[in-house]
Amino acid sequence: MHRPSVPGDLVGAEELWARAVTRAVVGAALDDGEEYGVRSVPDGRELRYWNAGGSCWWRLTRSAGGRAVLCGQDADGSYTHLGDAPVDLLAGGPEWLPWERLRDDAEGRLLGFVYWWDGVRWARAPYPERLSDDGLGMAMGWAAPGPAGLRELAGDLVERAESDAEEEPVAEVRAFADAVTAGAVGPAAIAALLEAVCGPEPWQELDHGAALASAEALGATGEVRGGALAG
Repeated sequence: MHRPSVPGDLVGAEELWARAVTRAVVGAALDDGEEYGVRSVPDGRELRYWNAGGSCWWRLTRSAGGRAVLCGQDADGSYTHLGDAPVDLLAGGPEWLPWERLRDDAEGRLLGFVYWWDGVRWARAPYPERLSDDGLGMAMGWAAPGPAGLRELAGDLVERAESDAEEEPVAEVRAFADAVTAGAVGPAAIAALLEAVCGPEPWQELDHGAALASAEALGATGEVRGGALAG
């Protein structure tokens, strides 16, 4: 990813959602202190993440019309909110953004980056020429397009699981993300993902039930998958 990041550094919204859900499902099984929250919003659903050490947070919202909003901050990489004149991260934003909430976040200096997806492409506010970074790459390097982002996602999951896996389970992560997109996640898909990430004999007890509940809440099982989140 560029520093600061540009809209082209992000994979499309549907794939980004699938990767984010993959992280959340593994996180639910590990119960490792990383915090995820799911919330229904008008015509859509929201997934929020807080790093256990407080180093970063992000929020991804999908809504009707294939639209999405991604925002967050990295404690070490975000410089947009610092100083007497923080960057206006909402400048040029479309009318359908959740303006009240984003303005509250901005007033609290909680935002390091804000990107919006109109159903076709990502966009963001213009940055000052000398801005060093917005923190997107440090907080969400796994959101990069193509194999690089998938490899980072797989490696991140293995690291979080403290697994001794010899190879990063890129193929298994790819397969699970595809199942999320199809609304076809079930116990077998979760078991295959957790075995790939944590190994056949994980050192910690894995909560498959919590992982499945997370997938259901996020619309990845087909049980609660609504049209606003499809496609």
